[in-house]
Amino acid sequence: MVLASPDSYILDLPAARALFATLVDAQTEIAAFAYLARNGRLLGMRHMQGDHADMVDIPLRRVVADALTFDAAAVVMAHNHPRGDPTPSEADRATTRRLLVALEPIEVRLLDHLVLARDGTASFRALGWL
Repeated sequence: MVLASPDSYILDLPAARALFATLVDAQTEIAAFAYLARNGRLLGMRHMQGDHADMVDIPLRRVVADALTFDAAAVVMAHNHPRGDPTPSEADRATTRRLLVALEPIEVRLLDHLVLARDGTASFRALGWL
């Protein structure tokens, strides 16, 4: 599966939404990470489930380790909001900033952070936050 155009890393949003679609129906927050090759091809994924309906801890070390293991050039992060509103919270924004900083030294690009919910999908890139 190709999620981004080669070298330009422009995310194919419909393909990404389809890849992460199962998150919408989850009763607790789940974060998922798609690791991409330089040509935009999907190398692998990891899902992390939280213990709470409205929060999931993101172990940045694991995301970085996975990016290195997959030899990824880019990452797409997604998580769900079980209550139905896809509006990113301040905690979502803070986590995204921390992930950007963690991935920078290993030269892995964070293409987008998608928040999926019954009422729609929010894209950090489309909002101008990436």
